Amino acid sequence: MTDITQKDVSLYELALSCEQSVHPLQVSPTIFKSMLGTVIDFLLEEQLPATLWMKLPRGALWQAEVNRLYEMANVPYIVYLLKNANSDETEPSSSATAHRNGAGLEADAALEMETDLDDPEADTPSPFEGSDDFFDDLTAIQAQTIEQGTKIVLTLAPNSQLRREYFVLAQTAPLSILMLAHRPRSVRSSQSSEPPLGTNAPLLMRMSIKEVNDSEASASCKHPLLGICSFQAQTIHYVFDGIRQAIASGQASGEPSPDASYVLEHWDTLASHIVDDPDLGLVGRFFNRQIQRQEDLWRNSAAARQKATMVSELQLLNEELLNANRLKDEFLQTVGQQLRTPLSSMKTALTLLNSLNLKPPQRQRYMDLLTQECDRQSSLITGVLDLLQLEHAAEDTPMQPLRLVDVVPAVVSTYQPLAQEKGVMLAYTIPDDLPAVSCASAWLRQIVINLLHNGIKFTPTGGQVWVTACQQGDYVQIEFRDTGIGIPAAEIPTIFERFYKARQMSDEDSSGVGLGLSIVQQLLLNCGGSISVKSKVGEGSSFNILLPIYARQ
Repeated sequence: MTDITQKDVSLYELALSCEQSVHPLQVSPTIFKSMLGTVIDFLLEEQLPATLWMKLPRGALWQAEVNRLYEMANVPYIVYLLKNANSDETEPSSSATAHRNGAGLEADAALEMETDLDDPEADTPSPFEGSDDFFDDLTAIQAQTIEQGTKIVLTLAPNSQLRREYFVLAQTAPLSILMLAHRPRSVRSSQSSEPPLGTNAPLLMRMSIKEVNDSEASASCKHPLLGICSFQAQTIHYVFDGIRQAIASGQASGEPSPDASYVLEHWDTLASHIVDDPDLGLVGRFFNRQIQRQEDLWRNSAAARQKATMVSELQLLNEELLNANRLKDEFLQTVGQQLRTPLSSMKTALTLLNSLNLKPPQRQRYMDLLTQECDRQSSLITGVLDLLQLEHAAEDTPMQPLRLVDVVPAVVSTYQPLAQEKGVMLAYTIPDDLPAVSCASAWLRQIVINLLHNGIKFTPTGGQVWVTACQQGDYVQIEFRDTGIGIPAAEIPTIFERFYKARQMSDEDSSGVGLGLSIVQQLLLNCGGSISVKSKVGEGSSFNILLPIYARQ
C-alpha cells in the first residue's frame, strides 16, 4: 500500500495503469448516468447487502438514483459519500427530485456534469460511536440488524485530484463493481473502438458532452468525460487504495474527522472484501440489466420525440384553425359590406320614388336602379352560397370523364346572342381528338360560363373572344382570350380574391359582385386543375386553365 501521507492521485490514472489492453469507447452522458442507475437497480433486484463508495456530480438527476436506494432497499447497506472541500450545498430530497425521460435527460445530465465543482451531500450523524465491531466482517455486518441506508460523508482535500472525478464502487459478497469517470480540463484525443470480449474485461468509456443550452444560463458547455467500468480485482484494488489516499489527504489538510479516522484504521478489513473471482452469473445479469435499461431509455426517448412531434403538429393544426377562423370572419365581414351597398341604393331609390314632383323619366330611372340592385344582391347571395357549397361538397363530388367538344360548343352557342348584341365576335376551336378531362359536369360548365361571360363583358364593341384547347402532357389546356380592356399588372395578383372588381369597369359593367373568378379557381382546385392569366391594359387578357386528363381507376 502507498504511504497515506502521499498526496492523492487520479483514480482514473490508477485504473488506466491496470487496463493497458482496453480501448476507448465513446458514449453519451446519458449512458454513464444509466450505468449508475443499473448499479442501483441491480442491487435492489438481487437484494444484495452492499457497501458503496460514491462521489457523484451535484444535481437532482444524479442524486435521484441514490435516493431510490435509500427508499427501496430491503437489505442492509452502507454508503460512503466523498465530497469536495468547502461544499456547503444540501442534498435534495427525493420528494423534490424531478424525474425526466427522453431527450431532455441527456442535456440535463451533461449540464450537471459540466457545471459541477462540488458535491451536494450534507453531513449526517456518524454511526461509529459505540460500534467497535462495525467493521469486524463485511458479511457479518450486513447480516446484522442495522439502520437501513447508513450514510457516511467524507471530505476531500481542497486541491484533491478527485475534485474532477466521479465514481461508484459497490462491494458485495459475490462481486465488486467499479464505475469511474474523469473530467479533464483539456480535450484529450482518442479514437473509439470496441473493448475486448471476456468476463473480466472492463469497459473504458470516453464521453463527449454535447453543447447544452440551459434555460437560465445561455453559455454553451462542451468537455470530454473519460470513464471505466470494471470487475477486475486488480483494478478495483488500485482504485480503492487511491480512495484511501484521498481520504487520508483530506484528513491531514483539514479538521480531523472521527469518521475518516475510523475508516482509515479499518481500511485493510474493508479492502479484504474486494472479490477476486466475481460470480459470472451475476455479471451476466448486470449487463442484461444495463441492456434493458438502455432499451427503456431508447423507448422513453422515442416516446418523448413522438410527443414533441405531436405537439408540433397540434400547434400547426391550431394555427391553421385559427387562420381559417380569421379568414371566415373576414369573409363574413366582407359579405356584410357587399350586401349593405345594394340595400343602400335600393333604399335611396325608394325614397326618391315617393317624391310628388318626380317626372316619368326620373321615375323610370329609379325603377331601373331598383331592378339592377335587386339583381346584384341576388347574384351576390347566389355566389356566396355557391362558394360555401363548393367548400363542403368538394370531397363528395365524383369526377367524370368529360370531352370538351360535348361542353364548350353548347356554352358558346348560349352566349352568341349576347356577343352579337354587343358587337363582339365569339369563336372556338376544340379538336375532336382531345382526351377526356377529369371534372364534374356542372363544374366544367360553370368554369366555361364564368370565363366566357367575363371575356364578353370586358371586351368593347368590335372586339373578339376566342376559346381554344390543346393537350399539354397529362393535362388539357383551355385558353380564353379576348381583346378587351385588359388588367393592370398591379391588380393581376388580386383578381382571384373574393369580391374583386376591376377598377376600369364602366358603370354598365359594375353590376357584378366579384366572385366569378374566385369560383372558377375553387372549382379548378377541387378537380386538380389550375388557372393563370396574362394581360395588358388596352390589348386584352388571356386566361389559361389546365384540367387533368381522366385516368381510369
